[in-house]
Amino acid sequence: MAASLAVTAAATLAASALTTPAARASGTTAPPARALAAAEEGPEQIRNGTFDSGSEPWWHTDNITFDTTGGRLCADIPGDTVNPWDVIIGQNDIPLVQGEIYSFGFSASANPAKTARALVQMPVDPYTAYVAINPQMTADGDTYSSTFTSPVDLDNGQVVFQLGGSATPWRFCMDDVSLKGGADPEVYVPDTGPRVRVNQVAYLPKGPKNATVVTESTTALPWKLKNSSGTVVASGTSTPRGVDGSSGQNVHSIDFGSYTKAGTGYTLTADGETSRPFDIGGTAYQTLRTDALKFYYTQRSGTPIRDDLRPGYGRPAGHVGVAPNQGDTQVPCQPGVCDYTQDVSGGWYDAGDHGKYVVNGGISVAQLMSEFERTKNAPTASALGDSTLTLPESGNGVPDILDEARWEQEFLLKMQVPDGKPYAGMAHHKIHDQNWTGLPLLPHLDPQKRELHPVSTAATLNLAATAAQAARVFAPYDAAFAAKNLTAARKAWAAAKANPDRLASPSDGTGGGTYDDANVSDEFYWAAAELYITTGEKEFKDFVLNSPHHTADIWDERGFSWQLLPQLGRIDLATVPNALPGRDQVRRSVVQGADKYLATLTAHPYGVPYNPSTYDWGSNSQVLNNMVVMAAAYDITGTRKYRDGVLQGVDYILGRNALNMSYVTGYGEVNSHNQHSRWYSHQLDASLPNPPKGTLAGGANSGIQDPVAQAKLQGCKPQFCYIDDIESWSTNELTINWNSPLSWISAFIADQGDGTVKDPGKCQVTYTTHGEWPGGFTTQVTIKNTGTTTVDGWTLKWAFLGGQQAYQPWNATLTQAGATVQAKNQSFNSKIKPGQSITFGFMGSSTGGANPNPDLITLNGSACSS
Repeated sequence: MAASLAVTAAATLAASALTTPAARASGTTAPPARALAAAEEGPEQIRNGTFDSGSEPWWHTDNITFDTTGGRLCADIPGDTVNPWDVIIGQNDIPLVQGEIYSFGFSASANPAKTARALVQMPVDPYTAYVAINPQMTADGDTYSSTFTSPVDLDNGQVVFQLGGSATPWRFCMDDVSLKGGADPEVYVPDTGPRVRVNQVAYLPKGPKNATVVTESTTALPWKLKNSSGTVVASGTSTPRGVDGSSGQNVHSIDFGSYTKAGTGYTLTADGETSRPFDIGGTAYQTLRTDALKFYYTQRSGTPIRDDLRPGYGRPAGHVGVAPNQGDTQVPCQPGVCDYTQDVSGGWYDAGDHGKYVVNGGISVAQLMSEFERTKNAPTASALGDSTLTLPESGNGVPDILDEARWEQEFLLKMQVPDGKPYAGMAHHKIHDQNWTGLPLLPHLDPQKRELHPVSTAATLNLAATAAQAARVFAPYDAAFAAKNLTAARKAWAAAKANPDRLASPSDGTGGGTYDDANVSDEFYWAAAELYITTGEKEFKDFVLNSPHHTADIWDERGFSWQLLPQLGRIDLATVPNALPGRDQVRRSVVQGADKYLATLTAHPYGVPYNPSTYDWGSNSQVLNNMVVMAAAYDITGTRKYRDGVLQGVDYILGRNALNMSYVTGYGEVNSHNQHSRWYSHQLDASLPNPPKGTLAGGANSGIQDPVAQAKLQGCKPQFCYIDDIESWSTNELTINWNSPLSWISAFIADQGDGTVKDPGKCQVTYTTHGEWPGGFTTQVTIKNTGTTTVDGWTLKWAFLGGQQAYQPWNATLTQAGATVQAKNQSFNSKIKPGQSITFGFMGSSTGGANPNPDLITLNGSACSS
């Protein structure tokens, strides 16, 4: 969820940096304040908006001068400015009446072409903007307008034109500036294109294929599937579904899953409409998995982003103390919070701002590590190896996904209070700018003072959970880093138990989101689960078993998020090997959760596993997290319906929705690409890029908290509460914890190949650890052929939980890479006849902690029963 979620309304509006304290600057003396007097002023609230009598009462920053020759106002705008508010033209004392609908407009030109910002706003901190227009001006000029409803009575509103942020000089001219009450509300009608809605990216050949057609018809309609040559390759009739409550549309469903031929450029026609094109094939998900993970490198703080690795996205390191940055290497606390500074450099910028938040980082890095752990424990998972993401660390022998996760995990460790200080072992909740910054603003140009905010129990438990997970995941690659994480996890756990109710303040929202959470019992459960899986220790086992979350129905219809986390603990207890008593019931509970979401998907006319009466901030991530539960159920059971639920659910994200657009940048013919961000700000500055391919937009949000959404989306049905505008931070922000389930689910789908379901192996494996001692163990493995044909040559494969190493085998040869072990036959035992068994064994070393039997053992690539 975006960093600005829990901010107060006024401060949140400022989060878009619709202005900054620089708006106070004025090169001329502003006129005295006037009393609110609508009748006196008449319908026009702007004085001298046509510049027929010079420039008064307009003011400007002292780096420009006015030129009103020719009956319009012009100014030469200097280059080498950083922020939009570095150059401002404005007028003060604009009266506004609460509830009144205003029309704000002007004509403007720029030579050469530029983008500016025109705002009607509060004149003092937090400079809340009531409307924002971002004209993309040319030398020929044009007119621009918007309407808004004033939320306040104000006698000293302010109109400002922010013109800074250009490296080169240019000339700005404007005329006919107008602000009038009594306007009709703006009617925003999104362009939804053809009424046939499909997954615009790809369907798997052997997977489900569904579409939705919006129609007035109440009876079945004929449909035709055409290939790229226009040839009809399949046909049928639709299924009427009635009125969909999430969109208000009368819709039909179309099922064309029986067609299985791979190809590109397919279209679907029904009711006189033809869909946007799509592919049938699985390769797109291989690319999407990679792109969704590559997103994180360009979110990195504290390091240069190399243009040779991400062409078009290179930039200097942000927040390393190079002017104008004040840096993250010696960050003080907010006044009165602590008496020390801390190096909290590195990590990922959370969202479209420059803040870094432990609770958002926690769920994000946990899902990346879980995506990797799935490759060790799920029958269909494929390895995510080294040099797959084109990172600076590629080629170091560590899977790239773990290199990326480590970048964030090291930051989380830095947020822990050091020994000898008050609340030692706890984690600071967040670090961000003292005040909100504007957009566009690249990280290395951010001049704000950075501050550490108070510790919180929620942040501390996020650290305990992710550090415990990192301790086992990194053990095969960096034992010292793994041990450091386990030490930090234990300290955090003890500190949280000693301070169980240190809650983040809901009013701490200046400069960054609050991320407040009034209930941290779920974080305790998640942290205990991860610590138990890693250590196997009684304290954590008992806490898990005694937690009310362990047996509760935690499968909320809205899905899990940074604020609601017991699902993370439950899923890992079910899918990561461990010896928890009653684990079979834990696994059944995940399947029950998947059944719940599958039922929602089946009942939903658009096939979405999410259907609350109102959509949440970041609804797309919650749709995906519900799909994670279904995917976990498939990994546990191998039952196809859960896999097919995931394959159908992703259709919503990639275009089968009421807006007929993909929410992932670069995927689908029409896709979100103006997500709210201070450095992917192409919509505001043509020299900056849009977000990279594979970036997920937050999605429909019934709350519509930002001015753009409020102006255009009032009364929207849930699916329509979205607009692809950089200023719509409540519907269109990007965040690290929205891309983490996107990468998880795209990896799952990529692992399904063409959708063919592989039969389980005809084998049974008994894996028995006969003895354990500090630093070592001994294991015997028996393979039984339960099929009807002889196995002629065998390779057995499994993965250890953490840093265990196998050596001294008998009756087999062993090789190991990371945690994954391969045992191969010797010449005398290469054949296993039907009904017969062979046995081999090995010695093992460990650095302590849990050493459970693996959940997944494969024989010649097929999963065996145990």
